[in-house]
Amino acid sequence: MVTAFIPEPSKSGSCYITRLFVFVLSIRSSTVIGMALLPLLLCLPVAAAETDARIQPWAGNPYYWSYQGKPVLLLGGSSEDNLFQVSGVEDQLGKLGEAGGNYVRCTMSWRDDGNVLQFKKKGDRYDLNEWNPEFWNRFERFLRETATRKIIVQIEVWATFDYYQSRWNINPFNPKNNINYTREESGLPLQVNSHPVQRGNDFFRSVPKAKNLKVVLPYQERFVDKILEHSLKYDHVLYCMDNETSVTPLWGEYWSEFIKQKAAEAGKKVETTEMWDPWKLDHPMHSNTFDHPETYSFIDISQNNHLSGQAHYDNALKQRRRIAKNPRPMNNVKIYGAESRRFGSAKDGIERFWRSIFAGCAAVRFHRPDSGIGCSPKALLMIKSAREVTDAIDITRCTPRPNLLTDRSPNEAYCLSRDKSCYAVLFLDGGDVVLKLEGKATKPKVRWYDVEKSEWRKSKKESLRNQSLRLKTPGKGIWVAIVQMD
Repeated sequence: MVTAFIPEPSKSGSCYITRLFVFVLSIRSSTVIGMALLPLLLCLPVAAAETDARIQPWAGNPYYWSYQGKPVLLLGGSSEDNLFQVSGVEDQLGKLGEAGGNYVRCTMSWRDDGNVLQFKKKGDRYDLNEWNPEFWNRFERFLRETATRKIIVQIEVWATFDYYQSRWNINPFNPKNNINYTREESGLPLQVNSHPVQRGNDFFRSVPKAKNLKVVLPYQERFVDKILEHSLKYDHVLYCMDNETSVTPLWGEYWSEFIKQKAAEAGKKVETTEMWDPWKLDHPMHSNTFDHPETYSFIDISQNNHLSGQAHYDNALKQRRRIAKNPRPMNNVKIYGAESRRFGSAKDGIERFWRSIFAGCAAVRFHRPDSGIGCSPKALLMIKSAREVTDAIDITRCTPRPNLLTDRSPNEAYCLSRDKSCYAVLFLDGGDVVLKLEGKATKPKVRWYDVEKSEWRKSKKESLRNQSLRLKTPGKGIWVAIVQMD
């Protein structure tokens, strides 16, 4: 009887380590033979599990995400951007999850009534060396609750608008509000009356390649370290450096590399991006994300959602082609369009949501209620419908194919195709178009989905003419036709 130690894969968190276990080899002929075989057994390759559970671009189609080893489309909406500060957030997360939602935004902000700040106050000023436990307890609870429900969190590390105008007047990093540095020591202003687009706060030039503010930077790093102390324990977190920033790209680059390095030191890998302010995605600022996959592993194109109609879809598709040589997920953490008609009507927002999905985007989330439809009943209905439709066609294996539609008007219908065997055609307000089929079939099966009722119609077989299929919606409103080949 020979006892040999052979490596076996063992899971620890989302990483795999090697451990030893006892393997008993029975050699009937002789113990000598068994001992001779032992070195060979120890050299045999052992199949190790390679599944990485964390959120990451899917290897099978990097335009989409993978989570817990499976490709996934991210769909979401929420009542606030700094959702961790919301009392009773569990109820909202529960409703989102029940509707099929799995994506929320998390700005590290304290701007609203009832919010708490990250630092402890001593007298009338803050101490940047002491944390406010309640802020971090809320953050930890939020991460725990979203992880339990498999809801992906996109953190925005620096809530840009908290560092300008009236909010800068009460910001702990403002020299007049803390006991740690003065205006002269820090190089930071006491007042910033301008809009963030004018870049009037040197807080965002503290990094070594910019103004190198050596007094301020350690406190900034300490804040980001504290975020990571909580977030790196979880595998469902994406990192965006800023919200609608206009500052030097050196700033976002620094924090992206900082976060990735800290993650690596913890034995983790994370995904990062930046969100720029210009509404036009061909603005040079956006090139710092599109053209630098070594710095940013995904792209947030939320500003595209200031466009409407056919132009909105065409521009999203243009960005998808722009990264074709190095595909990455394109997220929309903000789908604009609200009852207030700020940045478009609620109808605009719903159309942007659906067009983004059919343009091959990896993530869509309805913006907060003042400029989006948030996590309202209407938003939850759209999320439920989108989940049912996209699951039915296995969307992570699909490609946008607008060229397959003819006899259509602008913004009438949009098409996705999967391996020439399945097609999905979206109609935003009824319609009648012709779909050119690439696969050979005599009578393809068509199923209609009524988006606004979240229900399927019975499928039926349709006749072809020259491998083309005419699709006419059963009524007005938003419909999706699923066409499957024989």
